[in-house]
Amino acid sequence: MTEKEYRSSIEAILFSAGDSVELSRLAQSLELPESSVQTQLDILMKEYEEAERGITIIRLNNSYQMVSVKQFAPQVRKAMDLRRNIPLSQAAMEVLAVIAYNQPVTKSFVEQVRGVDCSGVIGSLTTKDLIEEKGRLELPGRPLLYGTTENFLRCFSIRSLDELPPIPKDEDKGDRGQQMSIFDNENNASEGSDTVTGSVEEIVAEAVEG
Repeated sequence: MTEKEYRSSIEAILFSAGDSVELSRLAQSLELPESSVQTQLDILMKEYEEAERGITIIRLNNSYQMVSVKQFAPQVRKAMDLRRNIPLSQAAMEVLAVIAYNQPVTKSFVEQVRGVDCSGVIGSLTTKDLIEEKGRLELPGRPLLYGTTENFLRCFSIRSLDELPPIPKDEDKGDRGQQMSIFDNENNASEGSDTVTGSVEEIVAEAVEG
């Protein structure tokens, strides 16, 4: 196949999958080295960006997914009769912040940081596919460990956790304040780069739209 045909094949796979596809799976299906597939993906993603299409391809860790462009979310929602998601509560935001910046963590760790029971909030975040179980801690009782999901990355338009904005330091709030402050900021969602824009409530509300 030509390079253009390889890119068309990648496009077909991502469209058919509907969900994210790991780079290794793409390479296996195309019978190419991962580095070659990565090169074709970079070209394809640039083509979508320059063409200003209604769909695009995003990277989530080592996986790729074809999604609708965020600016057309209102039209997509209206056409598919989708209700806008209810923004997360402040308590949910705080729990999500603790998990995102300290993962994998146990429920006990989150509760120690916040000082209150977090069972209900963790259950809600799991249902919304923003966090998931990441195994168990090798301690008595083997408590569950929690971490963020690919859906979390989609919410914040970031490719990996490495792109999370640094936690602002606030000596007056102490350690707990440092962990929470990034989710209290009105400018805290990366738009696929180091630039941080938009409120967490707005971005989390778009979580399922990709």
